Amino acid sequence: MSYYIYILHCADGSYYTGSTADLSLRLTAHQEGSSPRAYTYKRRPVKLAWATEVETKREARMLEHQIKGWNRKKKEALIRDDYNAIHEIVRDERKRREKIKKDSSP
Repeated sequence: MSYYIYILHCADGSYYTGSTADLSLRLTAHQEGSSPRAYTYKRRPVKLAWATEVETKREARMLEHQIKGWNRKKKEALIRDDYNAIHEIVRDERKRREKIKKDSSP
């Protein structure tokens, strides 16, 4: 069975990341607003910005969790399939963390 990780572009400009075994059914649920407590409920309509398929539910959950932790620029690079930009963002983030660590050490 395949699983999907996806990013939706919401009407308010935000992004929503999720995972599912049935992408078509899940997109319909987001569009119809089947749950008033859902993040996308008040942010409709939503548009599928990116999706990928993986083999296991575990992989899907791990990748979903990883992407949810990404900043907007990194998500937008993924949506564009610009992996060089993702690597550049990661390098810049690492340099900033190292500088902060260096500046705060006695």
